[in-house]
Amino acid sequence: MNWFYRNFLKRLFDFILSLIGFTILLPVFLVVTGLLYFANQGKPFFLQPRPGRNGKIFRVIKYKTMNDLKDEQGNLLPDEVRLTSVGKFVRKTSLDEIPQLLNVIKGDMSLIGPRPLLVEYLPLYNEEQQRRHQVRPGITGWAQVNGRNAISWNQKFQYDVWYVDNMTPWLDLKIIFLTIFKIFKSEGISAEGVATMPKFQGNDN
Repeated sequence: MNWFYRNFLKRLFDFILSLIGFTILLPVFLVVTGLLYFANQGKPFFLQPRPGRNGKIFRVIKYKTMNDLKDEQGNLLPDEVRLTSVGKFVRKTSLDEIPQLLNVIKGDMSLIGPRPLLVEYLPLYNEEQQRRHQVRPGITGWAQVNGRNAISWNQKFQYDVWYVDNMTPWLDLKIIFLTIFKIFKSEGISAEGVATMPKFQGNDN
């Protein structure tokens, strides 16, 4: 049953549920897009390359919650300075995940799975951490309902690999309900002292 779910049913459920979800959330999607359009000088979205299943690179669709303010040397200011008030609200309510439903419909992502991280992290993972790419990345996942950005990178990767080894329809259902609970409580949105999460520097740091 788990093999059949992992290889066939999960993708079918992803497609159906994300299509229904995006249709229901379309009015919210349009409103948030409009607000971010004005907050970010006409740039409500950005596309960013991320590693998917088996490390295959795809472009994730994300809301642009930070502006492009730079210092005198032309370097982008810290995240916490560039995070707009609209962007902060969008992140707090997890509305920033709505565009990624399009990635799920397309087949790049799953509703549930390890979060797709930066491409630059790929050479920094150890062999065990690389196993997080054995499944499609998700909008939410086991690490997100167990701390999200408030836990260490090592804990995050341990949760990701645990999910890969223990994926079942019942676990996915549990993660969906826990995600809804976490959204209402607004837990784990950022790590201490930063707007989101500090960059992963590898396992030697």
